[in-house]
Amino acid sequence: MIALKEDFPRFTPAEYLAWEERQEFRHEFVDGEVYAMTGGTINHSKIAVNLAIMLGTHLRGSGCQVLNGDAKVQTIESNSYCYPDLSVTCDARDRGADQFISHPCLIIEVLSPSTEAYDRGDKFRLYRRSIDLQEYVFVSTTAMCLDLYQRNERGGWELISYGSGDVVELRSINLTFPIELVYEDIVFTLG
Repeated sequence: MIALKEDFPRFTPAEYLAWEERQEFRHEFVDGEVYAMTGGTINHSKIAVNLAIMLGTHLRGSGCQVLNGDAKVQTIESNSYCYPDLSVTCDARDRGADQFISHPCLIIEVLSPSTEAYDRGDKFRLYRRSIDLQEYVFVSTTAMCLDLYQRNERGGWELISYGSGDVVELRSINLTFPIELVYEDIVFTLG
């Protein structure tokens, strides 16, 4: 999914949340500006579902929640609200959340050529402000490629890239899996 800037008035966070509840389509809110969300490809959807099934199965009964692209994540430090493709929270403060979560430990973005620059750039800069976030994952839809950013003990971010034949390790939720599970039934097209 990608956020496209629309010509809306600037909102306060409270005005945005009230307005967003009445909208037919989803919108992200960053620094007072509203961005419309667009749809993705079939591969985008299949990859997100593969991940959601794997994460949900692994975390069942753990107290953690796996949320899809319909759930907003608030970055408290900036009062912004985004819709990642998948998020996981294990924080008790998010258990009763209704409109959004604020303490994700893991965020996953499924990329496409139209979303990659935004997800890797402005959106990652925004998410890095969250002190609870431990891992941010970019998953390609055009090749078997997954980039994992993990927060290190100094608070910096380290990149681990995975490709065909690799085993992915998500420390935030104690999960390892072959990358091929993410791409099950995916057909890459040329062009």
